[in-house]
Amino acid sequence: MRLFRLAMVWCLLALAGCASVNQQGDKLDRQQYAWSGAIRWGEVEGATNLIDPKLRDAKPISDVELERWKHIQVSAYRDIGSSRDLEGGSAARDIEIGVINRHTMAERTVRYRETWRWDTEAGVWWLTSGLPDLWAGQ
Repeated sequence: MRLFRLAMVWCLLALAGCASVNQQGDKLDRQQYAWSGAIRWGEVEGATNLIDPKLRDAKPISDVELERWKHIQVSAYRDIGSSRDLEGGSAARDIEIGVINRHTMAERTVRYRETWRWDTEAGVWWLTSGLPDLWAGQ
């Protein structure tokens, strides 16, 4: 009987662990959806709220960077590959972003790698890669 009770306790603990990992995965999905929507619709100031506070404080977005975002339109935001380690608290997505220059109407494609970390204290996923550099090499 003791062995049965011990097995039941172990099963309940295992199920509780699965539930927390599933919640963590759901939260990651919601954060990534919010991030991609903000970037897709040019809500850069709102997107910065999803960036890791440590990174945000160390490298705040400048007025020049915000102004540059006003000169482009994002035409596509595609997930082309991703990986997750929910138990380890990390995730990454490779993204392809279509960018249109509002003045020349020229479109180009930029690749970007998002990296995410789980903040156990806050119970939230933070983006650790910062804003995509849509002007690299230009």
